[in-house]
Amino acid sequence: MILTLDLQSEVPIYLQLRNNIIEGIASKELKPGEALPSVRAMAADLGVNMHTINKAYQILKQDGFILIHRQKGVVIHPDGMPEIDEAYTSAIKEQLRPIISEAICRGMDEKDFYKLCEDIFADIKQ
Repeated sequence: MILTLDLQSEVPIYLQLRNNIIEGIASKELKPGEALPSVRAMAADLGVNMHTINKAYQILKQDGFILIHRQKGVVIHPDGMPEIDEAYTSAIKEQLRPIISEAICRGMDEKDFYKLCEDIFADIKQ
């Protein structure tokens, strides 16, 4: 999987990395049980600080996307993700609310917003 980081973005590098890995899992480019590079190797490959990679990995571990083993290293969670629950639904609503609000303020209608979501969903799923 090729990771794309924008060093000029306002989005912190660790979040870009987290988002890239989650998209890789969603698109099935990264399979359950597949190994990821060590913190040191990924930092060297991307030319970023090891603490940045470690922070991304810790967030991914906390959210259940990866497992970190002392002997095996970092792997995509072999059991996949847990089912959608109330906490996840609430978190998604919280994240979408400002995005939808800004889209409305900029004049985007509901139909165009849905179409944009459908396009992104299809792009990731292919």
